[in-house]
Amino acid sequence: MKLIANIIWFIFGGLWLGLSWAILGVLLCITIIGIPFGKQCFKAAKLTFAPFGKRVNVHFDKHPVANVLWAVFFGWEMALGYLASGVICCITIIGIPLGLQSFKLMKLAFLPFGASVSSGK
Repeated sequence: MKLIANIIWFIFGGLWLGLSWAILGVLLCITIIGIPFGKQCFKAAKLTFAPFGKRVNVHFDKHPVANVLWAVFFGWEMALGYLASGVICCITIIGIPLGLQSFKLMKLAFLPFGASVSSGK
């Protein structure tokens, strides 16, 4: 079931979202200061391509300064986008699983430093 859900996700938006994260990661890695932020973008891109069957554990206390900087400059806009996408998807019964994945990605988009992505529910 996860495979089918990941294929549907990938076709209807996961490809473009994942590529957007990857391009942002490449742009951030151009400078030395941006490399830690770019690495977080690559983590989000990997999850965005196939989010079903994965779990996000946020650990704010591991890197609080980096998380605050990320949240102020990048995270809140991305989190609001994922929140809007999740709410829109949850309007229909068929879209609820996709909306739940958007909410999962919202956590990672807002506080990526110290967050871990693991298999399982």
